[in-house]
Amino acid sequence: MAEDRLNGSDVLLAPLRGLLGAISPHGAHGRLTILIYHRVRPAIDPLFPADVDSARFDAHLRIVSRLFNVLPLADAIGRLRDGSLPARAASITFDDGYADNFDVALPILQRHRVSATFFVSTGFLDGGRMWNDSIIESIRRAKEGVLDLVPIGFPRLAIATDEEKRTAISELIGRCKYLEPSDRADRCSSIQEIAKADLPDDLMLTSTQVRELHDAGMGIGAHTVTHPILARIPDEAVRREAGDGKLALETLIGAPVRLFAYPNGRPGTDYGVRHVALIRSLGFDAAVSTGWGAATRETDVYQLPRFTPFGRTRAEMGLRFIRNACAKVPVAT
Repeated sequence: MAEDRLNGSDVLLAPLRGLLGAISPHGAHGRLTILIYHRVRPAIDPLFPADVDSARFDAHLRIVSRLFNVLPLADAIGRLRDGSLPARAASITFDDGYADNFDVALPILQRHRVSATFFVSTGFLDGGRMWNDSIIESIRRAKEGVLDLVPIGFPRLAIATDEEKRTAISELIGRCKYLEPSDRADRCSSIQEIAKADLPDDLMLTSTQVRELHDAGMGIGAHTVTHPILARIPDEAVRREAGDGKLALETLIGAPVRLFAYPNGRPGTDYGVRHVALIRSLGFDAAVSTGWGAATRETDVYQLPRFTPFGRTRAEMGLRFIRNACAKVPVAT
């Protein structure tokens, strides 16, 4: 895999900053770029070498802090609404609630003096594990080089090498993502048993870490209890998932939780217009999706787009920022 070239001279950033300033000026015509992360691993993971690790995240923040005026998300949304955004406005968010958000990402954010908002699925706090991580860790920790999943309706998979493991993980996550939650849980449990894998219980945040993120000045947002795809569950279950997650976090941090992130988050696929109305009715001030684009004053604040800033060079990363700032914002209709 090619080495990242994100460090180096800031000379290239000046013209990129100028272009972004022209696209996203100060005031009523400003645009808000919202970045989305999930994990920040302490070091490169051999199984997922393209994932963001501490060094890559540090390089990202060096670039972002030079290209953008980084604001806490709640503040940025307020200024988007009243037309007072600074030029090149951006916010940083994390989804799901991984422990490395606290252990690895927080010190880097503090070193760069920027804030982030953490959207937490409360059902996985204090030793829980998301279903996709159960699959990943079952494959990573499997005792043999072949996984025979024919008895549960899945294929026999070779997993002797990292490449084979990545292929197997991708296939299994794709097969399980849109299953009914109970069926998916059963399949994940069966995969673990067949793999004979001992799974970790320290992947997600603890309640104490959520409170400490809040106390450190970071934003805390709701991301449901168990991270279901909203379009796949009844509306009453959506209401419980979103409302109970909100209440749990408010009880935990002793403050209102006003922001929501749609699980999976693809507009029109993972959530629809009825979910937008429901989230508004629960007392949230705004919500974010995973559609690309940069928000303007005309953007529905309950469907704010977000963007993952990948790129192996400063030029590549900067050009992706520009493309994203010009993209049409996708919404559920």
